Amino acid sequence: MPPRLPSPLLYLRSLIFWLVMFTSTLVLAPLTLLTFPFPFRLRYTVATQWARLNLWWLRISCGLHYRVEGREHIPAQASIVFSKHQSTWETLALQRVFPPQVWVLKRELLRIPLFGWALALIEPIAIDRGAGRRAVEQLVEQGTRRLADGRWVIVFPEGTRTAPGKKGKYRIGGAVLAERSGATVVPVAHNAGEFWPRHSFIKYPGEIRMVVGPPIATDGRAAAEILAEAEAWIESTVDRISTLSGTND
Repeated sequence: MPPRLPSPLLYLRSLIFWLVMFTSTLVLAPLTLLTFPFPFRLRYTVATQWARLNLWWLRISCGLHYRVEGREHIPAQASIVFSKHQSTWETLALQRVFPPQVWVLKRELLRIPLFGWALALIEPIAIDRGAGRRAVEQLVEQGTRRLADGRWVIVFPEGTRTAPGKKGKYRIGGAVLAERSGATVVPVAHNAGEFWPRHSFIKYPGEIRMVVGPPIATDGRAAAEILAEAEAWIESTVDRISTLSGTND
């Protein structure tokens, strides 16, 4: 379990990490914008170098490593990933674990100068969260097209980051996409929030565990049933690997 009382050295190491992360955004976002005339694959390759760089720098500057279990569960065909959302870390790591992908995110993120503009070039599923049921239809319409194009769809069913030991309400949108598209759902659990807590400046050294679960078939199944199975697997696995519970293996 990472220490809860940060030392001055942890503050310094975290500061060094943030400085490089900020600088890399200023450098790589404009480079990504220059790829706008090119096909998606090239745009995606350039854009995701930011995640590769910052995961490497996280290991060097903060001593924070990760390991992935269950890679053998990743299907060959484009699927929908349901991931636990505790931290910023998983938004980087999922890019290194799964094939070319798009994320479901709130439309406002695309308005952020440089970062949001670069993000738009990899064609995320940007929805209006205030649109109610229409937001689900936006997700289904755009998600079905992305899957047909061979792109994986990353969904954080809780919608927002939750603290370790907590569980948000799992939202139905990703499961509706799975029901209507027939795409396989791949559940993902991790304990990143124990090392890179939400809203935290400090990054604690250690090893994050990410577990990729067995694929969940969706043909002929209702969205509620798909969501319930994914939620049960994710939450039980998070409990198992948590360094806070004292029961991890």
